[in-house]
Amino acid sequence: MIPIRDDAPKSSTPFINYFLVGLNTLVFLFEWALAPASRDMLVFQFGVVPAHITGLVTGGADGSATAALLPIVTSMFLHGSWLHLIFNMWGLIIFGDNIEDYLGHFRYLLFYLLTGIIAGLVHVLFNLHSTVPSVGASGAIAGVMGAYFVLYPTARVLTLAIPFFFFVWLPAWLVLGFWFVVQFLSGAATAIAYSQQTSGGVAFWAHIGGFASGAVLIKLFPAQRRRWAYDRGY
Repeated sequence: MIPIRDDAPKSSTPFINYFLVGLNTLVFLFEWALAPASRDMLVFQFGVVPAHITGLVTGGADGSATAALLPIVTSMFLHGSWLHLIFNMWGLIIFGDNIEDYLGHFRYLLFYLLTGIIAGLVHVLFNLHSTVPSVGASGAIAGVMGAYFVLYPTARVLTLAIPFFFFVWLPAWLVLGFWFVVQFLSGAATAIAYSQQTSGGVAFWAHIGGFASGAVLIKLFPAQRRRWAYDRGY
């Protein structure tokens, strides 16, 4: 199921959401302009490499703590391909504006970064010895989706049903709940299939960690105000 748009109303302009989409796009354009060898070097330096963080705990790290930990944040603004970027930013556009409307601009940015960091740490936890860098905003966006799942479960999402290729309005709890179940089953299958996480792929556990942290943290973050849309059941 591919979400196209939602019908949950909002009462403010999502400046931070626009900023995040623009920043991610600009960073990817910078990546795309680099030579392949330089691009690989950039991803390895600023993507999350679980083995580097594990090395800090075990005492086997070759580099500094900053070099190992800073990528938990910087990796959120790197992407592996145009398709990776487009799908992530599309999800952020659909679901992020309502969460920013609920939290306010500054708290939304803080929420986004915090859920992204938690998602990165969950990825490390399930891939302790991986030397493959992980990049992408999907962990933080999963956090936004988790918050949307809690706040707007009955909002409708226009969805393209694959492989039947027809459009249907579905409740948000079904669309996002289905997405989460797929991520969880895929993550569990990956954990069973790999004894050593040294190959690339989708960071399913980052998605799971981001979604779960977003669903929990949205209840801890104070709302900007109670809007009429929220009061009416969204």
